[in-house]
Amino acid sequence: MDLVLNVADYYVLTPYVYPASWPEDGALRQIISLLVLTNLGAAVLYLGLGVIAYYFIFDHNLMKHPHFLENQVQREIKYAMTSLPWISIPTVALFFAEVRGFSKLYDNVSDSPLGWPGLFLSMISFLFFTDMCIYWIHRFLHHKLIYKLFHKPHHLWKIPTPFASHAFHPVDGFMQGLPYHIYPFLFPLHKVLYLALYVFVNIWTISIHDGDYRVPSSLTDVINGSAHHTDHHLFFDYNYGQYFTLWDRLGGSYRYPSALMGKGPHDLIRKLQAEGKLGDDRVRCKEE
Repeated sequence: MDLVLNVADYYVLTPYVYPASWPEDGALRQIISLLVLTNLGAAVLYLGLGVIAYYFIFDHNLMKHPHFLENQVQREIKYAMTSLPWISIPTVALFFAEVRGFSKLYDNVSDSPLGWPGLFLSMISFLFFTDMCIYWIHRFLHHKLIYKLFHKPHHLWKIPTPFASHAFHPVDGFMQGLPYHIYPFLFPLHKVLYLALYVFVNIWTISIHDGDYRVPSSLTDVINGSAHHTDHHLFFDYNYGQYFTLWDRLGGSYRYPSALMGKGPHDLIRKLQAEGKLGDDRVRCKEE
């Protein structure tokens, strides 16, 4: 995160925002800057990527589904934009530790013990490490003693849109994001690659909520795509994974996507339309 902070300092914060008496390496200044940059970055990624996915990828026919809530898109956005500032507070504490040099992030490829192959290996290990951690955190959040407190708000969206991707309770959102921030404290990782993975994580999180159920047949049993994750929203106890199906298979929670078996949301919509039960005056599903 210090790369982003350095750029912001050089072009904006030092010349136009902070007085000269506030040094760039001052702790208070860094914390304030990180809070602003983290919230701004989160909002830009969420809204920017969400708008692209909503208008160019999301199938708006899904909004005809009986489980699609009234004013759902606006409610998803409102919930996410309310939660993100709270999620940023503990996140900034971790970013601050990175900036102060407590992580294993490095600047140059030559700093990696394995050079360029090390970058590739760290990318793969990042994906598998975070996928494993998120699987178990996600299952924990479904425990009956925890679920209603923190995770239930995200399951209001049984037919999610891209804007549901970040519509979490703040505790839920931080816990599921924690593995991404823990990784560079445990394993070496290039700073630029870390930023690239951070953007990728946001893209992926939106993509598994975008309603595009197409998955290459050769990857259906390996990749946890939107069809898999939609079944998680619909059927609750399945497909907890983030990128892969590995831990769902090991944990006995894997479910082959209903959308790929002709039993998904689109199929129900077509069935109801054929039966004349789905019109413009239909009653939308209310909150549970």
